[in-house]
Amino acid sequence: MLMKYKSKEVKGFFDEEFRLEKLASQNDPLVKLKKRIDFQIFRPLLEETLCKEPKGTGGCRPYDYVMMFKILILQRYYNISDDKMEFAILDRLSFMRFLGLTLADRVPDAKTLWHFREQLTQAEVIEKLFERFHEQLQHEGLIANEGKIIDASFVEVPIQRNSRKENEQIKQGEVPEQWEENSHKTAQKDVDARWTKKNGKSYYGYKNHIKADEKSKLIDTYTVTDSSVHDSQETESLLTETDKGQPLHADSAYSGEAVETLVKKNDNTRK
Repeated sequence: MLMKYKSKEVKGFFDEEFRLEKLASQNDPLVKLKKRIDFQIFRPLLEETLCKEPKGTGGCRPYDYVMMFKILILQRYYNISDDKMEFAILDRLSFMRFLGLTLADRVPDAKTLWHFREQLTQAEVIEKLFERFHEQLQHEGLIANEGKIIDASFVEVPIQRNSRKENEQIKQGEVPEQWEENSHKTAQKDVDARWTKKNGKSYYGYKNHIKADEKSKLIDTYTVTDSSVHDSQETESLLTETDKGQPLHADSAYSGEAVETLVKKNDNTRK
């Protein structure tokens, strides 16, 4: 007869703290980031960009801007889409600690994250923020520059329910006429995502191409394309002068004469 396992431990007041301490003892990289990076340096630019409307009775924002920017960092670091980010924060104590959240706090949903990123993108400050973040990583010695890893991963988005004619127009870089007549419909349509197939499975969305520091695993450089772009095509965009002479780690998707020529040009050791 099979016996059903039952925990004999009684839930205590400090269980969450003990679990977080356990994560920290196993080299949770987010602990190092939180301790070494002063994220308040991003607040002036964030508030200057986003808090332009007069404050109402509830303040000018539902969530703290610095916390929201830290969520964007988590998304890039762990390659998590807007749709899955809310669940990831709720599910991971390490994420909540990094963001300064407790189990009682509200977590922004996918729509809120998208709107926050879109505001930063439209204001042309999102790259400035990440450049400043990268500078802080370098300043604190968190990027060792002893080797680089390049890789790409899919970021799937909701499939668009378009007609065949609309899809053809989108592929040609055109906006369907009926969409132009309805601004609300246009705002809800993604005209940049594309289909691709890998190992017999179809994907719709985008690709994150990243170059990470081998020792810290922190993302050094990244590019974003639609999912149809082959991994190897973004290699040149990822490699910089500071990568010269460093070992370069990549999978079989980064093979071919063009990539090998680029690796030799940058004096990298391919592994």
